[in-house]
Amino acid sequence: MDLLKVVWLSFGSLFALFILTKLMGNKEMSQLSMFDYIIGITIGSIAAEMATALESDFMQPLLAMVIYALTSILISFVSYKSLKINRFLSGPSLILLDNGEIYRKNLKKAKLDLSEFLVQCRTNGYFNLSDIQTAILEPNGKISFLPKAEKRPATPSDLNISPPVDMIVVNIILDGQLLKENLYHTGNDELWLQKQLTSQGIENIDDIYLATCDCNNNLSVYMKKDLENKHDFFD
Repeated sequence: MDLLKVVWLSFGSLFALFILTKLMGNKEMSQLSMFDYIIGITIGSIAAEMATALESDFMQPLLAMVIYALTSILISFVSYKSLKINRFLSGPSLILLDNGEIYRKNLKKAKLDLSEFLVQCRTNGYFNLSDIQTAILEPNGKISFLPKAEKRPATPSDLNISPPVDMIVVNIILDGQLLKENLYHTGNDELWLQKQLTSQGIENIDDIYLATCDCNNNLSVYMKKDLENKHDFFD
């Protein structure tokens, strides 16, 4: 009986986690503040406790999870409504380097020593500090780098070029399945698709792993092939 209880409690905690995370919103790890990160870990720990609550009432950890989630939602709502509260909760941005000057006090506030800062510079492609105009520690813990004008990549505006506007590529066929709504969204139909496939020597849609259509009505097709590339290019 204990094993069965663990099974249904585990499914219950997973369902509760799914609902609460949907309510809390979808954020990437890099977008989470330290408080959001700790809240997430705490809710996960409580969910694990709920899954093995054989002797205690499972409603207690469930209630705790709900309280933590609601607190996170409330803080997000208040932060959205008030810029001052948002600045207080998330903290200010810190300038770590600007115009050749390293700000030691800001590094100290960020609990970041010089070696760690240099590692962050290198992992972002800056092996020479003289290539950086400004480095800013953001509230989410990531460092933003502004390269010097002469070190940044050239843009089309620098070259007085006006490239065409890029549009998203639409998936038409996915693992042998025709996505009709996507096909119609491109302004095409099954007859157009069949002609395109025939021109490429393809007879059966089931043999297609992926087919995409760009804004110029160019169809790119990737066939199903059980091939494996075992060569390690980094040896």
